[in-house]
Amino acid sequence: MHILIVEDEPKISQLVADYLVKSNYQVTQLYDGASVKQWVATNSPDLILMDLMLPVKDGLTLCKEIRTFSNVPIIMVTARVEEIDRLIGLELGADDYICKPFSPREVVARVKTVLRRVQPSASDSNQANGDNDPQQTILALDEVRHDVCFHNTQIALTAIEFNLLRLLASEPGRIFSRQQLIDNIYQDHRVVSERTIDSHIKKLRKKLNAVKPKGDPVQSVYSVGYKLML
Repeated sequence: MHILIVEDEPKISQLVADYLVKSNYQVTQLYDGASVKQWVATNSPDLILMDLMLPVKDGLTLCKEIRTFSNVPIIMVTARVEEIDRLIGLELGADDYICKPFSPREVVARVKTVLRRVQPSASDSNQANGDNDPQQTILALDEVRHDVCFHNTQIALTAIEFNLLRLLASEPGRIFSRQQLIDNIYQDHRVVSERTIDSHIKKLRKKLNAVKPKGDPVQSVYSVGYKLML
């Protein structure tokens, strides 16, 4: 798949590009907003990773313009925390947002999650729909509105619970250590104990199990961490 990175800081752009290429994505990099609209119209990328503050034309304006002719998934990137409410509140058509500073691995995980949601493969579709009920959706996350649908039931999660579930769902079956969860969820580098993560996981598990008592989607791996099994 072809990913367009629109980022005016070349070092950040190249770092993210390197990680995406290692994950077998084709990558194009643009460094200002001048030619983005025309490039997207001509090349039809599979996803756009776009900084909010760009020279010539900003990311919000570009997002609105692109939405007039394309439904390509867009992940907005911002270093301005005060802009997050605007990103969520305005109907821009963005599919997700990431705050700087970020981990390149998190960016790759977010890209995979958004692409899996908007362009599911045949195998993903079979897993998501279930073998017996084609109308049943096992798990769907709306990363802009922070909505979660689990077995066709809406679940109210806190921001921390949502981010935990999103990370676990980015690679179902993968075991995430408590430290990996802390590093990804608390990017302001606050001091968080592993017991705090355990507490949030316990609450998340309780909410999921209330919908589907049989089975345990969030599984503990003794002395290692947690994984999501759907």
